[in-house]
Amino acid sequence: MLKEFKEFAMRGNVLDMAVGIIIGAAFGKIVTSFVEDVMMPPLGKLVGPVDFSSRFISLSSNHYDTIAAAKLDKVATLNYGMFLNNVINFLIVAFAVFLLVRSVNRWTKKPAPPAAPTTKDCPQCAMSIPIQAKRCGHCTTQLA
Repeated sequence: MLKEFKEFAMRGNVLDMAVGIIIGAAFGKIVTSFVEDVMMPPLGKLVGPVDFSSRFISLSSNHYDTIAAAKLDKVATLNYGMFLNNVINFLIVAFAVFLLVRSVNRWTKKPAPPAAPTTKDCPQCAMSIPIQAKRCGHCTTQLA
């Protein structure tokens, strides 16, 4: 079983995936920093602070002014404001990643279209002959 696991772990796809996950995690930190430290300050200056983190619904009959006060009384809360903040943050990060990937795709070369074939196989002897040939040079079969 250990030998099978070693073969599985050392296969190219698994190693490629592991490297991708590690680089993705590091890249995620860069993108998060870009969003929070570079994009959000000017955006916050333009539209004002967008923070819903203090929005919540208490699942008890008592009213609480803050989430911290509700948590202090060990009351269950529905923190929809934090969820909205995370959704907004995700949308901004996803859009930033989209723009980055779009830019990288423009930098990469497009693969050249495959060249048109110059030979075909003779239906009689299966030897390779030029596309324009009317007769096979190997078996002399008349070609259509």
